[in-house]
Amino acid sequence: MNGGSGRHDADDTRQTIESAMQAVGRHYRVFVIEDVGQIQATVQQAVDAAQEQGAAVVAVGGDGTINAVANIVLGSGCVFGALPQGTFNYFGRTHGIPEDITKSLQDLLHGTPVPVQVGEVNGHVFLVNASVGLYPELLEDRESFKQKYGRSRLVAIWSAIATVFGRHRRLHLKLEQDGKTNVMRTTTLVIGNNRLQLEQVGMPQAEAVVQGQLAAIAVRPVGKLAMLWLGACGALGRLGDAEHVIGFSFRHLTVANRSGLRSVDDTTAGQESTARERLGKKIKVAADGEIMWLDSPLEFRVAAEPLLLIKRRHMAAGSADNHLKEETGTGGNAA
Repeated sequence: MNGGSGRHDADDTRQTIESAMQAVGRHYRVFVIEDVGQIQATVQQAVDAAQEQGAAVVAVGGDGTINAVANIVLGSGCVFGALPQGTFNYFGRTHGIPEDITKSLQDLLHGTPVPVQVGEVNGHVFLVNASVGLYPELLEDRESFKQKYGRSRLVAIWSAIATVFGRHRRLHLKLEQDGKTNVMRTTTLVIGNNRLQLEQVGMPQAEAVVQGQLAAIAVRPVGKLAMLWLGACGALGRLGDAEHVIGFSFRHLTVANRSGLRSVDDTTAGQESTARERLGKKIKVAADGEIMWLDSPLEFRVAAEPLLLIKRRHMAAGSADNHLKEETGTGGNAA
């Protein structure tokens, strides 16, 4: 459980979870992430406990927290649950998990494990998207704005506009797919694994995610006003129709940075030299909002193993039998 996720009070959330578990006599243990630097260690403790008990591991927080937990759960043999408590909650909304904690707890307690697709970049899991270029810069700026002005979607939009009008970098990338190589100059490359997010911005590759692929969105270098226009197109669900946007789908894509990151604005020789020494063969990547530096080339792929997510198996629309299955498949425990 991330004590700082979203707009919810951590103590109230924990009390609600404990009350729900106690009401149905379920065994549980709460691991609270107090220090961001201890996320991996805390999650590993939860996974170890779940393996010992034959239990599920449940992430409570935003998409970043859910990602951090999923990275360690995948391959552990544990079933996975999510109680979305973030700002956007794309993962939970895509899988029909309510944002209301009381309702999502009911889905957790009465759901069944369902395999869901996971994306990977150099072995790191992403559930919603992974990106290089301008988008990671936008996420870093957004987090800074949230710390100053609070967590809300309006603050996120405000920070995005500030990022576009600030200094950002262009990428010179080499892409390899199915034995073919292409060279691309772009301000940002986003790899999507979330149908809902892709549909909202108007990318036709949203359907490819449902069919076992990942979706790539690249933006050709444009001016700042044109970049704002592209942002408006995304908000209106028309990004796929925009002139400077490239979209395609794949199962495996290799991305290499051909010439290092170069600032759009002029920099001094000393600054540029320092930046190149720092980067070396590493590329800044954002995975579900979390920033990391990964070795080039980047290998984006659909993970070989799905994540077993506990959720309600809602019947198809129009079905006469619209009941919900009340099985857990988790051995009667939750950790």
